[in-house]
Amino acid sequence: MSSLALRLAILAVGISLAVYLVPGIDAVGYGPIIKAAVLLGALNLFIKPLLFILTLPINILSLGLFTFIINGLMLLIVSHLVGGLEVASFGVAILGSIVISIFSLVTGWLVK
Repeated sequence: MSSLALRLAILAVGISLAVYLVPGIDAVGYGPIIKAAVLLGALNLFIKPLLFILTLPINILSLGLFTFIINGLMLLIVSHLVGGLEVASFGVAILGSIVISIFSLVTGWLVK
C-alpha cells in the first residue's frame, strides 16, 4: 500500500472516529467520509502550510495551540464542501480536529 493511500485511510478512519465520538459531527454513510478524507488531505497539503506561516506569530505565542484552531477551520471548510458531512459549530470542529489529530498521531507511530 502506498504512503498516500495509507495516510488517506488513516484520515478516513480518524474522521469516522470523530463522527462516532463527537456529538455535533454527523455523516451519512461512508461516501462522505472518504470524500472528506481526500479533500481534507488536499487542504492539509496545500493550504495548511500557508495558513501556518501566516499565523506563525500567534502560534508561537500560544505555544502551538493555535494549530488546533487552524485544524478546526479546515474541518469546518471540508464539512461545507462535502455533502453528507455536517459539523454543527466551530467549537465542535475544533473537538473533531483534536480527535482526528490524536488518532492520526498514534496510528502514525504504530505504523512506523
